[in-house]
Amino acid sequence: MIWLLSLAFGVGGSLLISISFNNSIEREKEAALNSFQYVLRTLQLVNEVSTLPNNSDILDVIHQMEKKGMNDFSAISLSEHGGETLYSSGSAELAQLGGAASNSLTLVSDDAGNRHFKVAGTIETEAQALQLIICYDIQDIYTARDEQYSVYATAFAVTIAVGAALSYLLSYLLTRPLGRLSAATKRIAAGDLAYRSRVKTNDEFGTLSENFDAMAEKLEENITELKDSVRRQEEFMGSFAHEMKTPMTSIIGYADLLRSRSLSPTEQMNAANYIFSEGKRLESLSLKLLDMIVLKNSKLEFKLTSPSTLISSTVEYLKPIYAEAGIRLQYKCEEGECLMEPDLVKSLLVNLMDNARKALDKGGNIYIMSVMLPDGCEIRVLDNGPGIPPEALAHLTEAFYRVDKSRSRAQGGAGLGLSLCNDIAKLHGGCLKFQSRVGNGTQVTAELHGGRI
Repeated sequence: MIWLLSLAFGVGGSLLISISFNNSIEREKEAALNSFQYVLRTLQLVNEVSTLPNNSDILDVIHQMEKKGMNDFSAISLSEHGGETLYSSGSAELAQLGGAASNSLTLVSDDAGNRHFKVAGTIETEAQALQLIICYDIQDIYTARDEQYSVYATAFAVTIAVGAALSYLLSYLLTRPLGRLSAATKRIAAGDLAYRSRVKTNDEFGTLSENFDAMAEKLEENITELKDSVRRQEEFMGSFAHEMKTPMTSIIGYADLLRSRSLSPTEQMNAANYIFSEGKRLESLSLKLLDMIVLKNSKLEFKLTSPSTLISSTVEYLKPIYAEAGIRLQYKCEEGECLMEPDLVKSLLVNLMDNARKALDKGGNIYIMSVMLPDGCEIRVLDNGPGIPPEALAHLTEAFYRVDKSRSRAQGGAGLGLSLCNDIAKLHGGCLKFQSRVGNGTQVTAELHGGRI
């Protein structure tokens, strides 16, 4: 920018001054020649009508011109050709400096360095020819040019300085957003995913910053989700290993006891019963894990199903089994049909009821409801158990999570029921919602948005 300013301003300004100076010189040349011709013709006319000897009339006219200020010359000389000087005014040395052809203009300088135009001509008299030389001072033009160059140099320096400052400021303002974006990329690359550029301008840089920050926001969310996924997988594997270790240790221990020692029939039966119960728990665990894997890798075909019929048939089938544990089942359903995968929804209902059963150690009530929605249905399972602490509600759908670990394991739970139910609800475009208060029971709501016809 500075080089462009220097080139444009320097060449342009110098050219303008040079053109102005040349025009002034040309005007002065024309004026000098016109003035000289006027004087020369005047003196020739006087010479033609003169009656006085020794060119007295011519000399008198020159003197009168000088006296009345009718001339604009700096020096004048009238002399005989190759002879005596008849009249001289101003700087005689200037008038005599250098030769001059007749009716020609020559640029000369005096001892002080001032410049003059020198013009010469001839006046023919009866006796002889006289040479007239007149000098015109043009130093003012050169002085004006030098002053213009001086003023221009100052203006040029100021312009370049101001231009440089403005160029730097403009470059700084233009590149500052890029600097902030560059710093943001370095911070994010270094691991600071929460850093944002936050460039607030109404131009392309502002748009770029907004897009960059949106990208960084999405990247942070993805990384956070990835970390959470890795953490959940690690927890899943740890919990799975723990779930497998406990029954396997018991099975191996009791099997070794049966193999290595002689036991009474009662002891043998107890050992066999324990091996059987632990085996069934392993079977339940593997089946639920298989269900979860199948759910995530299968395409469902929804059927037009009546939630009321599905709930009533399931509850009536399970009533006798729950009654043995002192639990009474009740249900109330709205009539209607919606699209769902009935086997999966039945599995969801059974798991929700089973979780409610495990919360009722000493018997109680479980109430099942269904409500029709514009795009599906809603299934609610309520119990009057001890409730769930608020800090545990957010973790209920995590695999292997138990609110009361000792009680769930004793009742055969693996902590996969609600996780499976949550996956089934998601496949139906819905979710699980939990409402609970310690001492007042729990309500689990499964929203299923499979659609209706």
